[in-house]
Amino acid sequence: MKLKIYSFCALLSVLSISCATKHTVLPYFTDMTASEGVIETLSYVPEIKPDDELMITVNSSVPEASAHYNVPLINPAKKSEMMIQSSPRQQTLLVDSKGDITMPVLGTIHVAGMSTEELQNKLTEMIRKDVSDAIVRVQLVNFTVIVAGEVSKPAAINVTRNRFSILDALGAAGDLTPYGERSNVLVIREENGKRTYARLDLNSSEILTSPYFYLKQNDYVYVEPNKVRQANSKYNQDNAFKLSVISTIVSATSVIASMIIALAVK
Repeated sequence: MKLKIYSFCALLSVLSISCATKHTVLPYFTDMTASEGVIETLSYVPEIKPDDELMITVNSSVPEASAHYNVPLINPAKKSEMMIQSSPRQQTLLVDSKGDITMPVLGTIHVAGMSTEELQNKLTEMIRKDVSDAIVRVQLVNFTVIVAGEVSKPAAINVTRNRFSILDALGAAGDLTPYGERSNVLVIREENGKRTYARLDLNSSEILTSPYFYLKQNDYVYVEPNKVRQANSKYNQDNAFKLSVISTIVSATSVIASMIIALAVK
């Protein structure tokens, strides 16, 4: 009977917590009630920054002519010898702290603040002075954003295109769980030696014009748990602690009882 009463009280506690807690609004953009509309789109292209990693490949109709502009690699078997990279997808250059890269033949080039397309056009112009049909491709290799918290698949996402929004990131992470707080999604960003952050409300269409709507390399997106998840977690922790205390008391009582019985027998 006591066990039934305890179970009933626990059930009432859970129900009271759930009823007293504000539920999360699950849909996005709840303020977009009209059947159609127009919202200004942001013009955004990621800029190259110090410590970025670039993959630069140069090709032409005469591979021998353009090969000199590709980054040479060290043969793992013979580290003292240089060889031309046979697979252009593996060629990378690191942007130094001054925002410069050093390319074969061309030397040092300042790239910080440029988009990959701007750098691609600049290199094409420089190389075509020597190789008339040179084709240059520049890709930002380290464009990675991290999505954590109340999403289905928390992960570091490798981005392969220039424009990548917070909606793209959440979609790649399997979307928010029902316990994700949609009105308070945190984005942390590092720029110019400082960390900045913004809290975005996915229920509002205002995020579409936010400077944090399009993500930048190394952005961190965190979806915090809503009140229901926090209340349930606290309830479970409290219950676990209570059960641990009860178990300890029962064990201690059992030991003491055993000792008393043993002494009484003697």
